[in-house]
Amino acid sequence: MRQSSNNFDLEERTAKFGEEVIKFCKTIKQDAITTSMIHQLIRSGTSIGANYMEANAASSKRDFRNKIYICKKEAQETKHWLRMTAKCVPKSNEEIKKLWQEAQELTLIFQKITTSLRRK
Repeated sequence: MRQSSNNFDLEERTAKFGEEVIKFCKTIKQDAITTSMIHQLIRSGTSIGANYMEANAASSKRDFRNKIYICKKEAQETKHWLRMTAKCVPKSNEEIKKLWQEAQELTLIFQKITTSLRRK
């Protein structure tokens, strides 16, 4: 999923994550239950990168902090939808596990950033 040269480029990493979520969601057979989950998963999974780009263009430190906090919340929400999807599409659990792990790492990164900003 990640390229080692981009491990620390969060803009690229969050964009790649969103792309991987979209790619994964395209493989899920849609029905009354999965359709809603797919929509939620795509919204939260792609929102991480969008909010990170907004954070980088923030007009103030407070605006930056708020956008980073939203990134963290969206990553956490993505983990929730991945968990729900795993129950509906158990044959995809290996791919879901990879996506969940990346969402967890992003959550921890954004948590560290918000914690660091609070100390300043």
